[in-house]
Amino acid sequence: MMGYRPGVLLFSLCVCGSLIGCTDPAAEKAKAESQRPKAVLPGPVDSDAPEEFTTTESGLKYRVRRKSVGRKIEDKKLTASVHYRGWLDDGTLFDSSYGTAGAPKYFETESGIPGWVESLKLVGEGGMIEVEIPPKLAYGEVGAAPLIPPNSTLHFLIEMVKLTDPVAPPEMAGAPAMKDGPVHKPGDVDADAPEEFTKTASGLKYRIRRKATGRSPTADGRVYAHYRGWLDNGSVFDTTYDLGHPNGFAVNAVIAGWTEGLQLTGEGGMIELEIPSELGYKAAGAPPKIPPNATLHFLIEIVQVQ
Repeated sequence: MMGYRPGVLLFSLCVCGSLIGCTDPAAEKAKAESQRPKAVLPGPVDSDAPEEFTTTESGLKYRVRRKSVGRKIEDKKLTASVHYRGWLDDGTLFDSSYGTAGAPKYFETESGIPGWVESLKLVGEGGMIEVEIPPKLAYGEVGAAPLIPPNSTLHFLIEMVKLTDPVAPPEMAGAPAMKDGPVHKPGDVDADAPEEFTKTASGLKYRIRRKATGRSPTADGRVYAHYRGWLDNGSVFDTTYDLGHPNGFAVNAVIAGWTEGLQLTGEGGMIELEIPSELGYKAAGAPPKIPPNATLHFLIEIVQVQ
């Protein structure tokens, strides 16, 4: 055959993807792109959203970027599912729920820095708000090292995804039984529980008082737990045992020592923590019960992981 060269037909068939076993580079690239996790980005801003900020009596500044379409926070504790982004005056991003692994985070509406708590009350489900939180409503002169310097103004874009009522404390088969008495008391300690504490890289000290029988929480999860907290002098500053039922928490919405400590045990387990002030309330304390630079002690029993 005039002009025929062996292999040319085979080569051209492979390029066009017509031969079994051949690949089309463009198609493979498109497939890889389609399988890549999509970044979660903030939703749209209303066309008539105001550009100017409003200042509240506390000094918080805010502007509504998208009007709410659902429930708002009333005068009671709720659980908020939110997307958010936080940055400093110079634009440095210090925290975000957006991105390729983006998922809303859960917060108790009465927990957090004062400016954050107030901000959540200014937006409802489906809404988006931008806030400017002055240092006195944030981390003040102490900051939150290493990401937030002292006396920092914090900026947040917040989208309220969902507000839910606190779930009634669950009844869990196999949960540790509370001892009877005028108030509930911690359950039993394992006979072979270590007396010595283990120290983590962060400086947190812990000892397992009862081994877990179920799953451990993750940083993005929620737990129901019984606990008692006290200071070096033995003064109890918080407890659920007097209430007679466990409380629910988002693992990432508590002090750093708790977030780390909760993940060291699991359902049915009991752990004792010694939290240095750097992982607690630092130099600011939590008046009136927790003084500045206080070491915190906790006994925690996880009832259920969600």
